Amino acid sequence: MKIICVGRNYARHIAELNNEKPTDPVLFIKPDTAILPFRNPLYLPDFAQEFHYEVELVVKINKLGKHIAPEFAHRYYNEIGLGLDITARDLQSKLKAKGLPWEKAKAFDNSAVVSHHFIDKTQFKDLNNIYFHLQQNHQIVQKGHTADMLWKIDELISYISTFFTLKKGDLIFTGTPAGVGKINLNDEFTGYLENQEMFRIRVK
Repeated sequence: MKIICVGRNYARHIAELNNEKPTDPVLFIKPDTAILPFRNPLYLPDFAQEFHYEVELVVKINKLGKHIAPEFAHRYYNEIGLGLDITARDLQSKLKAKGLPWEKAKAFDNSAVVSHHFIDKTQFKDLNNIYFHLQQNHQIVQKGHTADMLWKIDELISYISTFFTLKKGDLIFTGTPAGVGKINLNDEFTGYLENQEMFRIRVK
């Protein structure tokens, strides 16, 4: 199982980090060791000073696929979840400045929070009209809406499968909206998909 993450998929998030708007989806991969075990707290590692939260809609792949046409992409997933892409922002900035890969800042152990359950996609009236949000210590800090994605779910699956064979159980983190911010010791984060609580974690 692998996690394929999409960067820069929301225009306002691109602007808040002063990044250039891409002409194609920005992709990076996290290994399965990046997943924070269920019910475990998030312990911040000591190799960076500033860690950011990024809430994202997560799609679970249900079968093997390669070179998937956009019109058939809907056949390759049944469930939608929510996740947090934990980023060592200061380390990422140093790596980007040197033109180096981001993996050390994005794919380290426990850098991916995945919801403890997924929702059947048929429960949503329109996959391009899904609302989600993140609370930090009971205050809403990020709000996302799939209508604002630069590339929609089916487009992402098709594009990703051009480069990487998708397997059953793979997770696609579809990008984060604006509002990313700093993670602090003793923070509590709660993620909601529509009005359903999808995960709750504490920071140690």
